[in-house]
Amino acid sequence: MKEQLVNQIVELEWKQFQNVKNEGGRADCQDNWETFEIMRKSQFLVWNREVLESYLRDLREAEENGWNLLTEKYARMMASTAPEQYREIEGRLPDRSPKRIEQQEELIAMQVRWEETFAKQYPGVAGRGRRLHSYEDTFWDTSIETYARGELGTYSDRTVELLGNMYRDMDRNGENLSVKILENMVRFYGYSSLEQAEERHKICIW
Repeated sequence: MKEQLVNQIVELEWKQFQNVKNEGGRADCQDNWETFEIMRKSQFLVWNREVLESYLRDLREAEENGWNLLTEKYARMMASTAPEQYREIEGRLPDRSPKRIEQQEELIAMQVRWEETFAKQYPGVAGRGRRLHSYEDTFWDTSIETYARGELGTYSDRTVELLGNMYRDMDRNGENLSVKILENMVRFYGYSSLEQAEERHKICIW
């Protein structure tokens, strides 16, 4: 079942997340399973089975090879949030071809567009989350765009290809990925709909 795949992915991510080393020591969010589970499940429940199976394979292969995809994700974000430190570690990260980067940027642009639309429809809910664009990044505040770039950068070519197919299908059907993810999220927090959450706009989006 799809939910079983999602649970396996979130549990493997959590396991890798526990081993992410932060410059300032262990982060508070590394001890917050409940929030982590809500954030990650909200996203993965939107993905189709094909993409989920591919990403689960990515996580398992990384673990078999002694590689931590969650560490890689946060390292890649540093290209925007901490460029000087990033230059020191860039050579340790898996290389991505120009074609792969182009594929990633197409998907990131779609995500940003979906997020911009979502923010206009639900400004109260959107205002509780991350900033949207990479130019708004600071050392302590990572934007949605930069987070997406870090995360997409860790996926295998296979997973990026499958995710791209899913994104384009959604776009053709007039669906908004951000809306679907946040619909899941607000329900996890006990709201019946985004409209209800917008009315109260008291949820905390990590």
